[in-house]
Amino acid sequence: MTHTPPNDADTNPDESIDYDQLDAVLQRLRLGTTTSELHGSLCGYLAGGGVVRPGTLFAELQMDGEPAAPSAADQAVLEQLVRDTESALADPEMGFEPLLPADDRPLPERAEALAEWCRGLLGGFGLAGAAAHAGLSEEAREMLHDLGTIAASNFAYGEHDEDEDALIEVQEFVRVGAMLLHAECAARDAPASGRVH
Repeated sequence: MTHTPPNDADTNPDESIDYDQLDAVLQRLRLGTTTSELHGSLCGYLAGGGVVRPGTLFAELQMDGEPAAPSAADQAVLEQLVRDTESALADPEMGFEPLLPADDRPLPERAEALAEWCRGLLGGFGLAGAAAHAGLSEEAREMLHDLGTIAASNFAYGEHDEDEDALIEVQEFVRVGAMLLHAECAARDAPASGRVH
């Protein structure tokens, strides 16, 4: 009997995990959260200084329910998601992007996903213990407040092009906000000597 290793085509280390790929994994695992909310939670947790060791993602993020045990291929996707997110948040080129439905999806679906992503980020940031850090700057505290406002929003839609422009603007604000929180917490948590022991 021969053992066939899991197909690595879906976890090419040179390609980032995309929304549909993660969504398929979460559907298989019957996880009681949306794809955007999970990614937001992961981003908030990492931005706040949390560490996700292999195989601990759901435990670290305190996901509700009892997800099905991931297959080796699904576990590989989840672990690549963590690596991708860690490196994107720390990217000096500011290449980080929230994981959200594609631009061709209906605008209300994308707007709701952005609010879910923000809810996830706030929850993950709190789980990391960062909210209790007294050293957050005024700018970072304002950013958390603004993200909370977005997370609690009920959207009203009017003229499509204006709504589309507004969503793009809010999404960019959220993207920059996540990087700001990560940069601030990373700078504060870095060794004072600047040396790695």
